[in-house]
Amino acid sequence: MRAHLLLGFALAALPALPAVAAEGMWLPSQAPLLAERLKADGLEIPAAALADLGAAPMNAIASLGGCSASFVSPEGLVATNHHCVYGSIQYNSSPERDLLTNGFLARTRAEELPAAPGARILVIEELRDVTAAVLSGVTVKVTGKNRTDLIDRNRKNLISACEAEAGRRCDVRAYFGGGTWFLQKMLEIRDVRLVHAPAGSVGNYGGEVDNWQWPRHTGDYSFYRAYVAPDGSPAGHDAANVPYRPRAHLKIATSDLKEGDFVMIAGFPGVTERYRTAGETRAYYSDIYPLQQRLLAEHSDLITREAKTDAERIATASLQKRSDNFKKKILGQMEMAAATNLLATKEADDRKLADWAARPANRRTHARAIADYDAAVAGELAASRARIVNQTLDRAQLLRAARDLFRWANERALPDEKRAPGYQDRDRQALIDRLSLIDRQYVARIDGLMLEQALREVGKLPEGQRNLALEKAIAERGLDRLYAGTRLADRAERLAWLDRPVEAFAASDDPFIQVAVAAYAADMMGEERAREREGRLHAARVAYMEAVKTHAASEGRLLYPDANGSLRFTWGKVAGRAIEDGKAWTAFTTTRGLLEKEKGEEPFNAPPALLEKVRAGDWGRWASPALGTLPVNFLSTTDITNGNSGSAVLNARGELVGLAFDGTIEGMLSDWKVDDATNRTIAVDARYMLWVMEKMDGAGHLLEEMGVGPEKEAAAR
Repeated sequence: MRAHLLLGFALAALPALPAVAAEGMWLPSQAPLLAERLKADGLEIPAAALADLGAAPMNAIASLGGCSASFVSPEGLVATNHHCVYGSIQYNSSPERDLLTNGFLARTRAEELPAAPGARILVIEELRDVTAAVLSGVTVKVTGKNRTDLIDRNRKNLISACEAEAGRRCDVRAYFGGGTWFLQKMLEIRDVRLVHAPAGSVGNYGGEVDNWQWPRHTGDYSFYRAYVAPDGSPAGHDAANVPYRPRAHLKIATSDLKEGDFVMIAGFPGVTERYRTAGETRAYYSDIYPLQQRLLAEHSDLITREAKTDAERIATASLQKRSDNFKKKILGQMEMAAATNLLATKEADDRKLADWAARPANRRTHARAIADYDAAVAGELAASRARIVNQTLDRAQLLRAARDLFRWANERALPDEKRAPGYQDRDRQALIDRLSLIDRQYVARIDGLMLEQALREVGKLPEGQRNLALEKAIAERGLDRLYAGTRLADRAERLAWLDRPVEAFAASDDPFIQVAVAAYAADMMGEERAREREGRLHAARVAYMEAVKTHAASEGRLLYPDANGSLRFTWGKVAGRAIEDGKAWTAFTTTRGLLEKEKGEEPFNAPPALLEKVRAGDWGRWASPALGTLPVNFLSTTDITNGNSGSAVLNARGELVGLAFDGTIEGMLSDWKVDDATNRTIAVDARYMLWVMEKMDGAGHLLEEMGVGPEKEAAAR
């Protein structure tokens, strides 16, 4: 039976909008309501196909739990970004076998490598409105922690029932501030293997210099393969497992993609903030974002300064890449917020909403809801700042492991349904994976410096926002003793603690375990306060978002929910843009631009063999007839954010034409406010990906598997 997304909120007829839609991370079930607009913009398949989660293209879209991906063969081959599999490349690298630099290709199934611990491929099966069940018993009189606890209990009951079916991973997510809830049911594929990654000088060409910039010349693609047990059920890594056969996979486009063509993106965008108030905007851009950006920059700088050997650089590469990516994004957001006066725009939006709410019919409901929300948000913003600083302690991997393990021991003493989310039986494997990953990312000296850096930052907070017991326990032992005396650096020892009782922790002489025990009571008190705030904020946000939706409906506008990690689609056109008088960005970059950037040193150091073929014009069958050369990357007006990395870019027939991997600095504000003139998505053109695979890496067997081998290509022409 094919699964469909059922919305629990009214979807009115859509007003006429501009011909090329850009803003909107739309839910699949909204596609039929958008049918006329989609067709007018160039979609050639029925719009209803985008609402069908049991068939292509939507059933071919997968989540990697932080990135997006898509099935591109009947044998479980999955395409995504190079930076989305970077952790698995790093995990399998060593100074003697540096896959980060040299890339990797499995020429046979037997050569495919296990992905990093925790790697998952999640295939959506169902999205179902469960609002009534989640909010059962939740009334206006239920507030604070009681409200949070009741919603958590209802969510856990739904998740438990959903996961009674073996091999499924379920979640219940909030939409529109928690006034609407959907259960998301996904097939959880746990045997994930690395199949192909290009050389780092292809997959990360331009590095941090080009990150969030245009023009780009980055081959940001890689491939996983999904494996299951012989009976087709999800299973852990095993030599007896077989490739997963997806219900649907994407066809690779063979027609020319040109400027002005219709494209759409399907994936799992993470978080947007488009319904934040002016007060929230002011707090984020004047305080929270500058703090986050500085902390990320200092973390990255520490790794650059201290990772002195090849082994240390490989171990810390994934940690640093995450920091670098987000620090640059936040910096770009702050710069563009100032340049475009985002706050003034938000204030104007708030005044418009307030004027509508002040009407006699709305005063007692919506006007009050806006005032209550503003009051609730004020306390949460202060807590958010302290939480960001305290979370820097988690960069110390053994300290985080010890705290997680002691919390796990305490939760294990409770019935499973009474445990906190994240510490139920369903979460055990995720904790094992996280504890196992430390093996390939831990350098004791650098870890200690990260902890020292975090403690200095935490020490700047008021005492009421700190875990003083944790700080005291660390000070009493000293960092040297913490690292010299612990046995948690050994994987077997870390995992053994998963089955030890609370009493064993209390009696331990391991200094990190002792710190975790000392910190626990204050950790729990902090969590209780957070749950109290969360409950108050939920009640206020639901009422506020109801006002926002009602106001929009009064103007004939349909709202899509903020991104929350669930499946969405967006569409637009392949398009460059004007940047200033007399200058413009082209819609495509080509290998000509790559040659112009090339310096022979990082980050502009493409492989010599690639440069040779580029200079020779050896495009084979992959050149664009319209461009007369080989395209590398292209821009589109589609609407994406973090989490969309690796998303399939599809043409009007639902065929794969590229993989989304970035936005531009000028469009950074799209998480908060979309400007169609500046918002652009950067994608790697599938033709560049296929050219590198065929001409450079000898991956013809993968092209055959994807249906674009030489013989099939000739037949298609």
